[in-house]
Amino acid sequence: MIKRNKLGQLWVETVIYTLIAFVLISAILAIAQPKIEKIQDKTFIEQSLGVMKDLNNVFLSLAQGGAGNKRLVELGINKGNLKIDASKDELVFEIESSYLYSEPGQEISDGDILIHTREKGDGFVVNMTQNYSGRYNLRYAGKDELKIMGESSASYKLFISHKGKDASNKIIIDFEIG
Repeated sequence: MIKRNKLGQLWVETVIYTLIAFVLISAILAIAQPKIEKIQDKTFIEQSLGVMKDLNNVFLSLAQGGAGNKRLVELGINKGNLKIDASKDELVFEIESSYLYSEPGQEISDGDILIHTREKGDGFVVNMTQNYSGRYNLRYAGKDELKIMGESSASYKLFISHKGKDASNKIIIDFEIG
């Protein structure tokens, strides 16, 4: 009888210790997860800013090469979306984030890229905009229209072409998704 009570007590203690361990692990995860998400969002924002700069370098390369030049850019978008706004000759990367990248309502610049953060619920929306209206005439599939590329598990194959110059002597940069 004594052996049985000790064995039962051992099982009860094991269950209680296991439950305490699960509660502690859950508490640690509840505290750590928001911080991990902020770090991931900061990384996504910085990578997106890098993509914007890389696209600018592709444009410069196309402009130097002359009409008929074409480049393939593989573009992975894990979070947020890239807007090709051909009517405004702008590229805009927008990402919802739990990370405060810059002061909400204030516009900052990183080179030619304007960065604007605004509050949305208990998070933020970060817009990175590069306006090319003074240098290039952006088009999507030969037209002045808006194209939005959203989050995707697969990379986008973006073909960027130099199509000559328009009437105002701006280089026509045309995008197509392959």
